[in-house]
Amino acid sequence: MSDGPEWFAPKRYGFGSGLPIRWQGWALVAAFLAVCLAVSKAFRDNRLVTLAIMVPVAATFVVVVARTTRGGWRWRWGEDD
Repeated sequence: MSDGPEWFAPKRYGFGSGLPIRWQGWALVAAFLAVCLAVSKAFRDNRLVTLAIMVPVAATFVVVVARTTRGGWRWRWGEDD
């Protein structure tokens, strides 16, 4: 068990996170999708600006998901932890 919050379940096979298991995880996913849609709509004519905004937003999202996944990100072979 980790010391921090656990908002996402780990994948059973492979590397990474599965679905959210707490409301905070669902809220984070919803906020990320809302930001993606808003940025892509607001800057639809300028792909470079869209990319410049979305790269740090996506990187921050990945870091938060990795830190709030139960057991952290590591390779899993399907055994129960």
